[in-house]
Parts: sequence; C-alpha cells; structure tokens
Amino acid sequence: MYHVVLGVDENEDRAHASASEIAKLPGDGSDTEVTIVHVFQDNPSGASATQVASVREAQEVLEEAGITVDVTESSGDPADAIIETGDETDADLIVVGGRKRSPAGKALFGSVTQTVILNGGRPVMVTGDVAKQ
Repeated sequence: MYHVVLGVDENEDRAHASASEIAKLPGDGSDTEVTIVHVFQDNPSGASATQVASVREAQEVLEEAGITVDVTESSGDPADAIIETGDETDADLIVVGGRKRSPAGKALFGSVTQTVILNGGRPVMVTGDVAKQ
C-alpha cells in the first residue's frame, strides 16, 4: 500500500489540483491510501474538516479514482501538522499545493510548502494552483 498525506487549505482549486495529481500517480488507485489533513487557523463555529468545501473536493476526486481516503484535522501550524501526520502514518509521499508569493511575502509570513519540503523528512510533491477543468 502506498500512503500519501495531502495538506489541504481553504482553496478548492488548489485541493482539486493536488488530488488530481495524486490520482495520476502510477499504479492502481486501489493500491493508494490518502490522508487528507486540514489545519484550522480559526474555527469559531467548531466545524469539522469534512465540512470544509476544499476537503470535500479533494476527497471526491480521490474516491472517484478508487483511492481510499481518510480525513484528519488539526489546529495550529499547518506545516507542523502536515509533517506530524506524515510521520504518524509513515507516509511514502507528502503532497502540498503551492501558490505564488513575493520574496517579501515569504520572508514575512513564511511558507508552509517550504517548511514541509525542508523539514518533512520524506518526498514532497508540490502541485500548482490551477482552476478545475
């Protein structure tokens, strides 16, 4: 079984693009298991990750490809949560959606993608930020 951890934020297009790339990985989808991780930054209503539209979008794409999906949620630092989930599940691959940022934006706000790449301890695939087809 090939295990993938997919970090999903609020952006539905990014979630769709990431899930689509996972569905294109070699092999039969039934040989792949994906843990979708959504990290709440602010959740005053107490929503669960399965209520987040981007999570549902990614889950739908993956399940249509015959991939087993598990959804988990966390709060706090997204990069740390994604890396921790990768460690806990002994993931073969971590997938995160990239987005364009200016150098100043990266310096001021950091980058989840950059942190996961540098500290993840396992292969990381970065997908583009493209609209659904």
